[in-house]
Amino acid sequence: MTTRPSRRTMIGLLGTASACGLVPGLAVPAAAGDGSGPVPPGLAPGGELDQYVADAAAQDEFSGSLLLTHRGRTVLARSYGMADRGRAVPNGPDTLFALASVTKLFTAVAVAQLAQLGKIAYGATLGSYLDGFPASVADHVSVHHLLTHTSGLGDFHALPGYEAAAAGWTTPEQTMRGITDLVRRSEPRSAPGTEWLYSNSGYHLLGAVVEEVTGVSYYDYVRRHVFAAAGMTRTRFLTRPEWEAGRNIAHPYHRDAQGRWTDAVAQARYVVGDAAGDAFTTCADLDRFGRHLWRHRLLEPGTTALLLSGKIPLVQAATVPGDGTGVPARPDYQCYGPIGSLVAGRWSFQHGGGSTLGVSTAIEMYPESDWNAVILSNYEGTVVQSISNLIRKLITAG
Repeated sequence: MTTRPSRRTMIGLLGTASACGLVPGLAVPAAAGDGSGPVPPGLAPGGELDQYVADAAAQDEFSGSLLLTHRGRTVLARSYGMADRGRAVPNGPDTLFALASVTKLFTAVAVAQLAQLGKIAYGATLGSYLDGFPASVADHVSVHHLLTHTSGLGDFHALPGYEAAAAGWTTPEQTMRGITDLVRRSEPRSAPGTEWLYSNSGYHLLGAVVEEVTGVSYYDYVRRHVFAAAGMTRTRFLTRPEWEAGRNIAHPYHRDAQGRWTDAVAQARYVVGDAAGDAFTTCADLDRFGRHLWRHRLLEPGTTALLLSGKIPLVQAATVPGDGTGVPARPDYQCYGPIGSLVAGRWSFQHGGGSTLGVSTAIEMYPESDWNAVILSNYEGTVVQSISNLIRKLITAG
């Protein structure tokens, strides 16, 4: 959910953007394993992770689903809390959750697929594809800048007039066109390539570029070429009326001033998500996406390596803020979509998303050790990041 500037774990800002081509020879398992091999006790059912999530749910700090897989088999799958408190519908493995910014991974793959076909060039400027932008943007912001959050364009949710305009959009087409028009009239917050600035506007424009070069809507393109190609049979973009009516769709909850849980679906100001956020999926579908991505089933191997290579080193505190998980800091890099982290000589890739209205999501991929973790929650808060931190600690300790 991204109805206004959202709560995300921001890694930090850069002074000057620089390229550093990493992970060209990422060692990825050639095929899914047979399920054998060691599983750290802390990750097994009844272990430290299982207990941590159960305790968070018991304290009403976590509501959602968790899926942890190793070598293609399920190690831990848990669901807690209510998808719809009003109708007493519990969360379960088939519950659809709003993804918030994790949706950007689908957009990044769509761009990579089209670059692979020669229809998009990473170094090409925005003006090569979209009209009406001022020269300072059209002639200087590149696809590379948009993918790496170095375009300087910031967040369209914070633009004057966004909420009023979004309340009047009734179709996906109006949503895409309306956001593009708002961004087209906005002023960049910094010159392209000079700083890392998380950019919903940039990823929305990537979706508009996909539409321009393919001649089909962004929604249709990712449905056919990303969701279907990855076997994500449950994943889709839902309209707000569908969100309100569906029994298997998690409603987002946040606490009001009196501390009571509030259903935030009605507070959404838009009719549907876009290329920057809010596709809906299940844990199993997002796990499939991760495995298809790093097993080169969505892109050719060379294009996968390009997408997953670190482009921008991200400034990070010396230690991870205390959350009880004891996770050390690690070098992080902005890739074309995900964040890449180097821990104990091995790469992991992740993306999170969230909103203070009540969405918190994360996918963590560990190609070289063949682990995937997906956490989808319909509560606001930082517990999903704490769960991700604990998973990282237990996987990389072995």
